[in-house]
Amino acid sequence: MNKKVYQFEFEEYDSSIALNKEDSELFMAAGQATGNAYAPYSKFNVGAAARLINGEIITGANQENASFPAGLCAEGVVLAAASSRFPNVAIDAIAVTYLSGTGASDQPVSPCGICRQSMQEHRLRMGRPIRLIMGGATGKIIAVGDASNLMPFAFKF
Repeated sequence: MNKKVYQFEFEEYDSSIALNKEDSELFMAAGQATGNAYAPYSKFNVGAAARLINGEIITGANQENASFPAGLCAEGVVLAAASSRFPNVAIDAIAVTYLSGTGASDQPVSPCGICRQSMQEHRLRMGRPIRLIMGGATGKIIAVGDASNLMPFAFKF
């Protein structure tokens, strides 16, 4: 038996004000995208924004469905939109944030497993890591230099 340790570094900021200009703009775009969410069941509006290496910003928001779990996560929406509009352009960074209609929105939000796998596949397809910036409407922000670090045992193709 071999024991192994998996570790990765991440950045923690006290608030979105502490982000650099590019990350701050991307995070603000994700915040604005929460207004496009359709979340009548959870009251949990998630917005995502992707900055492509060509400078384009693509946004997406979660879309719930009464036929649960047929809804779409904001991260999945933004990945699909980016890949559809710019099929051969890599994503440089994705920011994700939320507004909760049932409580505080002051903790970083993290992508679900399906979205983590989708980011991993985009990374592998494009040969480039995706910076991931996660936060709430207020509070701390966490940034990971490579989103694939959140899915160490991802399916590989």
